[in-house]
Amino acid sequence: MIKILLFAQLQEEVGQSQVTMDTSEATVQQVKVWLEKQYTLTSLQQTMAAVNEEFATDDTIVTSGDTVAFIPPISGG
Repeated sequence: MIKILLFAQLQEEVGQSQVTMDTSEATVQQVKVWLEKQYTLTSLQQTMAAVNEEFATDDTIVTSGDTVAFIPPISGG
């Protein structure tokens, strides 16, 4: 099981700050695709990802017990 943390707009779209994906292994990209299908997300591809608190790419392998966080871009003025 992979723990997925969501922030800002993603948290609002899903209605929860975290969800779990029941799989033993996936890439970050596969987690994104799963989230998009489960929750009909529209802004996930613009986020940065972190696995176990370290930034990760779409090709990073995530295994059971890992935590993936999706962090939306921050804008300000």
